[in-house]
Amino acid sequence: MSSIAITADNFQSEVLKSPIPVLIDFWAPWCGPCKMIAPLLDQIAEEYSGRLKVGKVNVDENSSIAVQHDVTSIPALFLYKDGKPAAQKIGAALKHDIVAMFKDLL
Repeated sequence: MSSIAITADNFQSEVLKSPIPVLIDFWAPWCGPCKMIAPLLDQIAEEYSGRLKVGKVNVDENSSIAVQHDVTSIPALFLYKDGKPAAQKIGAALKHDIVAMFKDLL
């Protein structure tokens, strides 16, 4: 399973009501560090398919979700478990650092 686009319309169903943890990437098309971690997030989405959902929030198109999460710098990764924020990481990160965010919750 690849990553899914998270919008204001599907945030509740895809994130808050998800039966599995959700890793959300707040990004923008013009963000260099966002482009750097995008392939890592795609790999994680494939490797943990069925156990972790990876979602992407384009902050230019869904600013209300970014404001809700006080996102002032991107990339920003937020992990949700059972409908609640469980962890967050700001800035580009290595794959093993991203996996460390959720590994113990699977």
